[in-house]
Amino acid sequence: MANQNIKPTEGEMEILQVLWQKGNATVREVHEALNKKDSGYTTTLKLMQILHEKGMVERDTNQKTHIYKAIVNQDKTEKHLVNKMIDSVFNGSAARLVMQALGNHKASADEIDEIKKYLDSLQ
Repeated sequence: MANQNIKPTEGEMEILQVLWQKGNATVREVHEALNKKDSGYTTTLKLMQILHEKGMVERDTNQKTHIYKAIVNQDKTEKHLVNKMIDSVFNGSAARLVMQALGNHKASADEIDEIKKYLDSLQ
């Protein structure tokens, strides 16, 4: 059963992103996808073991090489973390979060169109 109290660290979130994209993966595949020069294989392994202990990933041990799969829902995890950030960093203001995000990152024309359509649907 997936852990309902979702609190992944930044490093754990990076691993979850890879698992959500790939579906199933070995530690080696996740480590290679992360492509971090400053982090070793054993660090990736340890983080994946912690994610397993937290109930966020499942591990298939039927083969020599263990296969991991995220069991927390990507959409629910992202919503939980965004709500937590809005409350703790932006004093409950979703608008401040959005303005900060758009002010700090160059959005493509397609992304801006998508944001406009979403905002129109809210009115």
